[in-house]
Parts: sequence; structure tokens; C-alpha cells
Amino acid sequence: MTDEGIRTKILVVDDEPDNVELLTAYLLNDYDIIPAYSGSEALDILKSCEDDLPDLILMDIMLKDGMDGVEAAHFIKLNYDIPLVYITAYADDNIMRRAKLTEPFGYILKPFEESELRTNIEIALYKYEMERRLKESKKWLTAVLNSIGDAVIATDEEGLVKFINPFAEALTGWDQDEAIGLPLSEVFVVENEVPGEKTDDPIQKVMKEGMFYGLGSHTVLVTKSKTRIPVDVIGSPIRNEAGKLLGTLVLFYDISDRKRVENMIYDQNSRKDI
Repeated sequence: MTDEGIRTKILVVDDEPDNVELLTAYLLNDYDIIPAYSGSEALDILKSCEDDLPDLILMDIMLKDGMDGVEAAHFIKLNYDIPLVYITAYADDNIMRRAKLTEPFGYILKPFEESELRTNIEIALYKYEMERRLKESKKWLTAVLNSIGDAVIATDEEGLVKFINPFAEALTGWDQDEAIGLPLSEVFVVENEVPGEKTDDPIQKVMKEGMFYGLGSHTVLVTKSKTRIPVDVIGSPIRNEAGKLLGTLVLFYDISDRKRVENMIYDQNSRKDI
């Protein structure tokens, strides 16, 4: 069941009525079964119940009404977010290659036992739910990072840019489409404004120290257009639950106004000392 007290709805698609009857007999005690005897009928059913779609589709690959199961599954994948499991007795290599492209949540080979059928259904529903939660988490995290008032860039473990928020795009001059997949050192170019002084590489600094605050008091960002902007930089490792390093998070912000104030105070104090 999808929620307590709500039965899981399964759309069963098979052009053999005996097969539909068998599947219904196996599953009816615990699931609500919606039968369809062709790919086109299955699509019509989905179109007619878009406000109350099934939770899972069991699709015979070898439908014979002019639209096979793979073709129907391809249309469903493009238009609906419903996990699908194929049922098949046999299929040639070409059909299986096509089937893989529809990214099914499982395959059940005929003949099958009731326990095997139920196990595959529950596994498919579980996998789908985990993927749905992961997608939601990614959307939530992206929204949070995009909303942060500072520039943020995230890399993978190889130092390639995987995410750049709008503030980072504005500061660096790199659009997201351009930056994704490039080395961080190409997108986030930092130098020390003091001649002869070096600035630490943020990824190497994270590797050595873990989370850090600042690359140096004279760090400047060199933008894509070669403009030089004084910045403060914070770096942090991205790790999974096991502690494995997955990448690096770099947060930085423009401190031009602060630098101007500091220089004004310095100039005023210098004149007093004369």
C-alpha cells in the first residue's frame, strides 16, 4: 500500500486475457488491479485518469496490437512518472535493447511464481520511492544553494564543477552551461594581489585542512573577462555518510566595499601620522 489504508493501484497490460486473469488472481487481495489488453488501451486509461494515476505498471513486452510493450512504455516514460516492470516469456536482443532505454524498474520472466511476482512489485515500488525522495532532495538542495546570498561552486572528487549558483555565475562571468564539467581552477581563478605571493588552491587546501576560512588576506578573483575582484573564500569537503570525499564546496563573496573602507581608514591614519 502506498499510504496506510490506501491500496496500491497496478495497471496490468497484456493482450492475453488468461494472463491478465492470472495476474489479477495473484494480486487482487492486496492491490487494486486495472486491466488493459493492448498498449493503446493502456494509454487511453492513463489519459482518462491523469488525476488518479496507477502506482505501478506491469507491461507485457510482446503485445501484438500494432504497439508493442516497449513502444507503449516509451510513451509512458515521456509523459508520466510511473514505475514500470516488464513481463515477458522471451524477447530478442533488439527488443531487450529497446526495453532498456525505457529504464524499467524490473523484469519478470514467464512462467513465474506468485511470490516472485509480489517481490518484484515491492522492489520496484521501493526503488521508485527512493529515487523520488532523492530527486526531491536534489531539488531542495539546489533551491537552497541558489537562494544563498553568496557565490557557491561545488565540484566532484576530481575537482570538476558540478554546480554553480547564480551569484557565482555573476561574479566569475561563467554561465552554468559553460562551467559544468570544467576544472574548478579554470572557472574559479584566484590570485594574490601582492606581487610574488601565492594563493592556495582551494581543493588542495580542503584536502589538507578540511573546512577552511579564507585563502589569504589579499585574495582576488580573476573573472572570465579578466576583471579582478577582492574576495573572501570559504571551502568545505563534501562527504558521504561513510566519510568518503565526494567533492568540494567553495563559497565566496565580493569584499570590494570592505576593502575600500579599509583603504580609506588606512589613508586617514597615514595622513595623521605625517
